[in-house]
Amino acid sequence: MLQESRMIDRHGLSVAPALVRFLEDHALPGSGVDPDRFWAGMADIVTRLAPENDALLRRRDALQVQIDHWYRQGGARDGAAQRAFLTGIGYLVPEPAPFTIAPNDVDEEVASRAGPQLVVPMLNARFLLNAANARWGSLYDALYGTDAIAPVSGATGYDPERGAAVIRWARGFLDEALPIAGGWNDVPDLATAVERLEDPSLFRGRSEKGWLFRHHGLHIEVVVDPAHPIGRTDAAGIADIVLESALTTICDLEDSIAAVDAEDKVAGYANWLGLIDGTLSAQVEKGGRSITRTLAADRQYRAPDGTAFALPGRSLLFVRNVGHLMTTPAIRLADGREAPEGILDAIVTSLIAARREGSIYIVKPKMHGPEEAAFADRLFDAVEDMLGLARHRIKIGVMDEERRTSANLAACIHVVKDRIVFINTGFLDRTGDEIHTAMLGGPVVRKAAMKECDWIAAYEDRNVQIGLACGFSGRAQIGKGMWAAPDRMADMLAQKGAHPRSGASTAWVPSPTAATLHATHYHRIDVAARQAARAAEPVASLERLLTPPIAKAPDWSAEEVAAELDNNAQGLLGYVVRWIDQGVGCSKVPDIHDIGLMEDRATLRISSQHIANWLHHGIVTADQVEEALARMAAKVDAQNAGDPLYRPMTKDGLAMQAARALIFEGVAQPNGYTEPLLHRYRAKAKSKETA
Repeated sequence: MLQESRMIDRHGLSVAPALVRFLEDHALPGSGVDPDRFWAGMADIVTRLAPENDALLRRRDALQVQIDHWYRQGGARDGAAQRAFLTGIGYLVPEPAPFTIAPNDVDEEVASRAGPQLVVPMLNARFLLNAANARWGSLYDALYGTDAIAPVSGATGYDPERGAAVIRWARGFLDEALPIAGGWNDVPDLATAVERLEDPSLFRGRSEKGWLFRHHGLHIEVVVDPAHPIGRTDAAGIADIVLESALTTICDLEDSIAAVDAEDKVAGYANWLGLIDGTLSAQVEKGGRSITRTLAADRQYRAPDGTAFALPGRSLLFVRNVGHLMTTPAIRLADGREAPEGILDAIVTSLIAARREGSIYIVKPKMHGPEEAAFADRLFDAVEDMLGLARHRIKIGVMDEERRTSANLAACIHVVKDRIVFINTGFLDRTGDEIHTAMLGGPVVRKAAMKECDWIAAYEDRNVQIGLACGFSGRAQIGKGMWAAPDRMADMLAQKGAHPRSGASTAWVPSPTAATLHATHYHRIDVAARQAARAAEPVASLERLLTPPIAKAPDWSAEEVAAELDNNAQGLLGYVVRWIDQGVGCSKVPDIHDIGLMEDRATLRISSQHIANWLHHGIVTADQVEEALARMAAKVDAQNAGDPLYRPMTKDGLAMQAARALIFEGVAQPNGYTEPLLHRYRAKAKSKETA
């Protein structure tokens, strides 16, 4: 009540002072939007659309009640029976007639070029700068500094043998992407290399030290510097090969951050403003000294005919808003209820992004079916009207990560066909929703076996096939999910080529280094050709997609059950303790085998729902869960022993309370989401910090 008494009235809304100050002192000045008109518009949108938002959430719950009843009554698990039942309750809607999406003014990085995509937490300025600047990356550094070339050097200084291996790898890459007569190993200089190009059109120009090429829509700059320590040893003077890497970056206000109050939201919005207006900076400790990191400038070149031109130095920025579920204490309606957080995000991130010309790219996650996609479309209409923006200037990216969206993907795309620029798959959230939807249907298969289930294959295929059928090729991105092991770049190079090979025009990577290495896949695979080939395929059947991953005859041994439980409990605790105690929403968390994995709320959702499912069906007992949590808490404590900010978990500590709630209340959580419980316990932790 003390916090509420300090709220500020703006056109009938009660607004947190931190948000008022940020908007009125920073975001609105220079935007061309009058503050009074802004607040009046926000009050109108929030008041008008909040009831619709609530109704959509009630619809989710009502459908789940009917699905639960179906399973309680012995409803069949096969895809055909599921399709008939889900159609009968309105979960499935009729397929739209064939159509083609029609977004306007879409940047080529999104519409027609294929390349890596970064996702970065909005609350970390250093990470944001690294991601925005990851448009270009050194291939030599990416190869030398990772396990992409084995073995990783143990030398304290430069290892000439490893350096030579890097150069051999990179020359082989050039032979594939930029083939020249005689090959790149024996080229005496870059002028000769250009003369020998099998396709002269690949050469695009020069910078002071670089020779610029373009292949499959991505640029390659070969840096020549005979004075450089590497260039000095190279016959052609080549000091580095710089690849155009992360074409696009999603700046995340959702799964990868812990934002539970107005102060957290303002910190994220302020970083977004700094990115958009170019002022964001961060102090970075490097080599024993502090440096100021800022946004990279555009790169300057001259074409072969002498004409000057520039290429973007930074990744094209998307922003991911939160979904429809959560509300925020930053704004309260006249009746005292918290406002939907997704509505606030849409208004504020669009206000900020509109400072720059061109389309505004907003990724909208965790929508359930075309009704909710249509609501997002109406919300963006309202924001455009409020801010005086042209219709459909705000573009939408639809995350295909909930079962009801996957099953109705064409209909979801159709309702936003004039602003959609992106769809993608997400194995973890999608699996979490799959488990929760079929919670009462029976015990699900082990987590590792999920990837072998037919519904996953159908899900990945349908995402590409439906996107292509709706005209995404040359108009919008089709995306694939994250490579979660940032220290395993050799494995990524071996496996992640499957994403462009699938016809996806982008896929997520966990770091700028990974973006540079993943960029090599887009040179080796012609995504446009793959899309043309896949467009002729029939769409994978809906029945395959709708067959839930329920174990037909669970026969796991006691050892297998214990191993599965320990794996889930360790991953859950390793993530939750940082979220609750430190407010870290995404980080590299050691798994049960001490392999660092990038974890966010999606990984937590699948782990918590998996345990909840096995607990509900008696595969494990409450005592076994408690024992696993205690055992894994000790392991997680040991894994974090070197972190000065880490506090070991206690049985009654907030992190352990949150972990228990995620499991023991998992069946009752809306669609298995973790946000409500995480927010509750993180708010308690913050209250203790400020007490």
